[in-house]
Amino acid sequence: MRISFLGGTRTVSGSMHLFETAHTRVLLDCGLFQGHREEAERINRTVPDVAVSADFMILSHAHVDHCGNIPNLVKQGFRHEIYTTPASRDIAELLLRDSAHIQESDLRYLNKKLARAGLPPREPLYTVADAEAALKYLAAFPHNQRFERNDLAFTLADAGHILGSAQVILDSGGTRLVFTGDLGRSNLPIICDPAPVADADYLVMESTYGGRLHPPFAESADRLADIINRVWNRAGRIIVPAFALGRTQEMLYAVNQLHVAGRIPKIRVFVDSPLAGGITGVFRRHTAEFDAETKSLLARHADPFEFPGLTFVSSTAESMKLNQDPRPCMIISASGMCENGRVLHHLKHSVASPKNLVLIVGFAAEHTLARRIAEREPEIRIFGETYPLRAEVETIDAFSAHADQNDLLAHVRRLDRKRLKRIFLVHGELSQSEALQQKLVADGYDAVIPEKGQSFAL
Repeated sequence: MRISFLGGTRTVSGSMHLFETAHTRVLLDCGLFQGHREEAERINRTVPDVAVSADFMILSHAHVDHCGNIPNLVKQGFRHEIYTTPASRDIAELLLRDSAHIQESDLRYLNKKLARAGLPPREPLYTVADAEAALKYLAAFPHNQRFERNDLAFTLADAGHILGSAQVILDSGGTRLVFTGDLGRSNLPIICDPAPVADADYLVMESTYGGRLHPPFAESADRLADIINRVWNRAGRIIVPAFALGRTQEMLYAVNQLHVAGRIPKIRVFVDSPLAGGITGVFRRHTAEFDAETKSLLARHADPFEFPGLTFVSSTAESMKLNQDPRPCMIISASGMCENGRVLHHLKHSVASPKNLVLIVGFAAEHTLARRIAEREPEIRIFGETYPLRAEVETIDAFSAHADQNDLLAHVRRLDRKRLKRIFLVHGELSQSEALQQKLVADGYDAVIPEKGQSFAL
């Protein structure tokens, strides 16, 4: 058996790994890489031949850095099942259509500018038609059921990261490899905690926050209340770049709870993402995956994603009007990395004013606009133009749906130490992976950080 790391190593995006037995090759994830524009363009357009020729694929969850390049995989010749949980399938269908639409829309806008400059147009990575062609290969497979194919069996265990997320348990010839996908945190609202896995010979584990600790979630509510009140008092607007999946619903839940508690004014909140509206609908269809607290809210007929002053924005015209309205508000808009989508237009109209605030509520990868904003660079570039960053910037890591160092260590320590032979750390910037590696090695584990393209015999 062999594991090959095709993407998502020493970085937090572009997840893609290949697990091979004597008779079966399974691709684990096929995500978009996000970073320097030219580098991302090159990496995303080139799907490795070994990935295209896999016998089938398993998708851990429907974030774009794990599923966003599936249309390109199919475009280049992959023609097999893509197994994932029912909720992840429903979300991926929305997300991949939206990803293609955003690429086409953003390039139409950019190509007008390129044409005026006498430069050649650019082509999208994939089109809506490409996304539609890929969707027919998605196959729903529920948590905790065993599926056998050739000499390989797999089971999907709850990863507790976002709705539908899964850890992938692969068994072949008495050897077990567990791929965590992205692991969630314990005691967060809405979805259940990550499921413990007792046994593994090999563990492929994410390390996004491998060197960091999250503050308690309750502290994030206090900070969010302070931010909203502060910006309201100066008649500003709060721009929240947030993934349409997971982070947006968590923000709505948090604002809702602050409303109920009377801790914030009746600020208008706009979710400016048709995708986020659709995904919130998926949440309402998959309530079986909610935790006990959220189920209790639903039992009392209290919708955790609805409150006075909340508006879901659908059309482009409605989105444009938001930037012509001087009244204070909060705009939650994709994408979380600020690399595309409507949030770029809201940032363009907001970052130059010190009365406004940009709230970063998730991990901002290296070389993305979100990271440059989080690091408070004095000037940022949006659609090729430079804007001064005079708006206040706040970061709340407690909203992150990723396990922190303590969560990751606890997940490893639940495994049978005698059986666990090696841990592969992926999906983390090198500094974060190394910090976690040092902790694991000090605990007596064999932990390695693979390089992209590296393979290991198991």
